[in-house]
Amino acid sequence: MSAAGPGDEHTVAVLVVRDGTVPDGGDEAVAEAGGAALLVGTGTGRAAERLVAVERLWLAEDDRVTPGSLARALAPVLATTHTVVLPASPDGRDLAPRLALALDRPLLAGALTVTPTGADVLRRQDRALVELTAGGPFVATLLPGVRGVSPARSVARPMEITLPPAGPVPDARVLEVLDRDPGAAGLAEAPRVIGAGAGLGGPAATALLTEVGAALGATVGGTRAVTDAGWLGHDLQIGTTGVVIGPDLYVAFGISGAAQHTGGLGRPRHVVSVNTDPACPMTAMADLGIVADAPAVVTELARRLGVGRG
Repeated sequence: MSAAGPGDEHTVAVLVVRDGTVPDGGDEAVAEAGGAALLVGTGTGRAAERLVAVERLWLAEDDRVTPGSLARALAPVLATTHTVVLPASPDGRDLAPRLALALDRPLLAGALTVTPTGADVLRRQDRALVELTAGGPFVATLLPGVRGVSPARSVARPMEITLPPAGPVPDARVLEVLDRDPGAAGLAEAPRVIGAGAGLGGPAATALLTEVGAALGATVGGTRAVTDAGWLGHDLQIGTTGVVIGPDLYVAFGISGAAQHTGGLGRPRHVVSVNTDPACPMTAMADLGIVADAPAVVTELARRLGVGRG
């Protein structure tokens, strides 16, 4: 009798692993899949040791990380799996639509919660929670930082599988894989977070704030207005459609405190707001409100810390 594989599970999380690194939101995707995980890529064994929520585990050590060929190879392995969950990490977002196409099923992208029949997502500029029903098997991406992770009750011995050859397929070509700036790593888990808002006025002040954050041992994230403007990357967006955080200290520079942003703050122990409006929601919820021009405060902090040109 053959051992059970991913196809015998109702829901499986698929994590693309590069050199033993678990993708952002990987453990959350595993928890959302009920503890069943398929790790594919390089260094899958090392990555598996870092997962907390996994209970049933399959490892596919494979150097194909381009999304087209990987989707083609994964499709027969996951053909009988009803729900495939991927973290909305860069690799997850690349692989998910191609995998949905290869499996001939819908993709529910950017889920806050994956349900047995679909997913709950935010729509209408993040103002409405919409319940999507797939009407059958589907693929979903789960936003990182939207749910907690509890340790697995028991962990089965990992099973190694071999992916079938994919054959020629139109695909992306990897030119270079850039490491993330260490100051941007682990926004969801960072104990100190500095928030950049539209009140900073532009990319120069935001870049200076990033240097201030590095000097203070804090990770910098931003509001949707900041990431949409290109002052910070979209992977650093804090909010209900970005990363949900829960730091010990959150310092908001030039952030008014829209519900979409404050909904992603979790329960920080201490909040500091720097804003010219003493009545804005962010200052109202802060432990310490500094009524001042945010770019001027950033410039003074940079001068005192000896960073930037301040």
